[in-house]
Amino acid sequence: MYQRLINFEKKPKNSFFLLGPRQTGKSFWLHHFYHDNIYIDLLKTDVRLKYMQKPHLLREELQYSKKTFVIIDEIQLCISLLDEIHWLIENSKISFCLCGSSARKIRRAGANMLGGRAITKEFYGLSINEIGDSFDLERFLNHGYLPNHYLEDDPAPLINAYINNYLKEEILEEGLTRSLPTFSSFLESLSFSDTEPINFTNIASDCGVTSPTVKEYAQILVDTLLGRYLPAYIKREKRKVVRSPKFYFYDIGLVNFLNKRGRLVVGSELFGKAFENWIFHELQVYNSYCNRYFNYSYWKLTSGVEVDFIVNNMEYAIEAKSSKKITKEHLKGLRQIIEDHPKIKKRIVVCLEDTPRITSDGIEIIPYKEFFSRLWDNSIL
Repeated sequence: MYQRLINFEKKPKNSFFLLGPRQTGKSFWLHHFYHDNIYIDLLKTDVRLKYMQKPHLLREELQYSKKTFVIIDEIQLCISLLDEIHWLIENSKISFCLCGSSARKIRRAGANMLGGRAITKEFYGLSINEIGDSFDLERFLNHGYLPNHYLEDDPAPLINAYINNYLKEEILEEGLTRSLPTFSSFLESLSFSDTEPINFTNIASDCGVTSPTVKEYAQILVDTLLGRYLPAYIKREKRKVVRSPKFYFYDIGLVNFLNKRGRLVVGSELFGKAFENWIFHELQVYNSYCNRYFNYSYWKLTSGVEVDFIVNNMEYAIEAKSSKKITKEHLKGLRQIIEDHPKIKKRIVVCLEDTPRITSDGIEIIPYKEFFSRLWDNSIL
């Protein structure tokens, strides 16, 4: 078992939602980390049916047990329990971990989200710092971030099953779209736009649907934690900038499979796109697990010059370059952005070079392993 870096108390005083895509390892981690607490698994049919038919049984059982911390897994499968949980939080000393793969079902049903009495944390796929010395970048960018996929020698069957189960359970059973084949076509089309500013019109044309429908489909991915937008930085710009958000799939293994990319190798354009997806993944893991609350965006001129990640409204600028030799072409965006935003504290290139260095105009060129080591030490941002 990898040592996951998410930071939780052994005896939490406050309740929380723990959300994350399927197969990230949430349930496995909860079983090990909170092994001596009550664990209610709503994925079990008999357990789920019991509480669906009589939600008040939860209150009665927990008041009798005298336990002060309770884990309820797959909470989205029985949202009627939230009213009972709400009552217990207010009227007893019990706190809860409410685990699930999607808040969408809860929100769509108009269920009680505990009135702000529970914080929300996210659980991600594997991180470089969790894998440690055995980390294999090429394997990671080909297999993806989900533990089972990373460890499997041939992850394609697992990824195929993952996508099909997602389509069946999240899309078909919930009636979120009228046409499952159309949504499948949308997934494939959108995967080609991973790490790029999203063009709803072009994707709509590819799929034979309207732009509003594509926006709705993309929001389904966001709500079920399979995708995320990265907004464009557009504040106080002196020149024309791209304003559309970028879209990133949660897991690069899904993108590779949907794109039919084949094996990615260092030096190829597709490896570079996968590398950027991964850097965004790692930044989000750090943000969530270390409670840093950084905001991220990207900056791109209409001429095409861009910087991949802007941290905290131009406090830091980061470029992801999967190159073993950084040249002046790689630095074009970081050199132009300082002209418009001279107060940037640091400009950084995260790359595959072996040794860190700094250019004459102050751009830090840092090997990816050192960057993430320093990031988690809070010594770089």
